[in-house]
Amino acid sequence: NDAWATGNPVFKGSSLMFLKPGMQVPVSQLIRGINLQSGNDACVAMADFAAGSQDAFVGLMNSYVNALGLKNTHFQTVHGLDADGQYSSARDMALIGQALIRDVPNEYSIYKEKEFTFNGIRQLNRNGLLWDNSLNVDGIKTGHTDKAGYNLVASATEGQMRLISAVMGGRTFKGREAESKKLLTWGFRFFETVNPLKVGKEFASEPVWFGDSDRASLGVDKDVYLTIPRGRMKDLKASYVLNSSELHAPL
Repeated sequence: NDAWATGNPVFKGSSLMFLKPGMQVPVSQLIRGINLQSGNDACVAMADFAAGSQDAFVGLMNSYVNALGLKNTHFQTVHGLDADGQYSSARDMALIGQALIRDVPNEYSIYKEKEFTFNGIRQLNRNGLLWDNSLNVDGIKTGHTDKAGYNLVASATEGQMRLISAVMGGRTFKGREAESKKLLTWGFRFFETVNPLKVGKEFASEPVWFGDSDRASLGVDKDVYLTIPRGRMKDLKASYVLNSSELHAPL
């Protein structure tokens, strides 16, 4: 019953997808109602569908952040509205965003959609940086409560480089966007993403016994990318650890 904002004062004045009791809504639309419209009613409906109850879904959320190794986040609600004992940090939010981009890229692609219409109601994505032509922003998520202020975890790309910014406790929605833009612009100006180790390229060799050659080339099985301060690639040094003191063919 508490999925419907019209019948629960908890949702009064908050962002909604405007679901109604008895509606059957595809999961793909609920996802957009959550990601693009920040629909708190959609969060509850999704939790009930996916886990059977809000409490069960909150348990899944906390298990997920624990699996990511995050120590400064604990959820009490599925929608993020103010609740005792619920907290997070800018760093943890950025790492959750990183995991989203890395682990479910197809789902992440939804976050750059600029609008969504449901039940005849058109709403714009609340991330205003998507309209900023000076940055290639493609996500991630806004948030606002009276206690937490205006928050934005944003991500943008420039060539092979992707940055994530986290701004929390802003006074206005324009303020969170301005501070996020400052962070991303600063990052792209003073950092670069480099590819120091490439598949098929040797970076070291080791003696090998009983082989056709007396040395074995060492390399990587996938390209390695690192984001570092600009101009510091010359200072990078690769190191490795062998599993045994000697290498014996066949390897």
